[in-house]
Amino acid sequence: MATALADSGTLTDGGVDPDSFRRALGCFLTGVTIVTTIGADGQPIGMTANSFTSVSLDPPLVLVSVARSAASFAAMEQAQRYAVHILHRHQHDVSSAFARSAAGGAQKFDGVAWHSSADGLPVLDEYLARIDCTITQRVELGDHVGYIARVDAAEAGRGSGPLAFFRGRYSGLAS
Repeated sequence: MATALADSGTLTDGGVDPDSFRRALGCFLTGVTIVTTIGADGQPIGMTANSFTSVSLDPPLVLVSVARSAASFAAMEQAQRYAVHILHRHQHDVSSAFARSAAGGAQKFDGVAWHSSADGLPVLDEYLARIDCTITQRVELGDHVGYIARVDAAEAGRGSGPLAFFRGRYSGLAS
């Protein structure tokens, strides 16, 4: 039997209310990333994601989880590769730009310095760290799909600390 804490703090049978669950998860400090790939039409696609984690060091694997309702979901479904950009603490404007819903997603790159990598992935010019990946597995995760990927390249840059998200607001951590 499944039990969950209700807002009142009491245990109830059944599933948890989605709003209560979202508020509880908001108490978990997360890093902020921009995930980029190439759309079927060859246009750059990008999205803000805080559902990113390392899965394995040997072999090096990471996972990005994308909501089926996300504007970038269709592009991720057809993608073979993606890049993860871990943001500096001062890049909340970049995160906000990529968090907007936009048809096709290419408009999210307006006003953001980026270029195509040697293998064609759209990559931001500024980041705290960047991880280039090849998708090896797609995993059904409720209303999301998890994209497990082999890390092909990883670069840690210099910076003043990461951008973080806590209780619906940006926060920066000093290094």
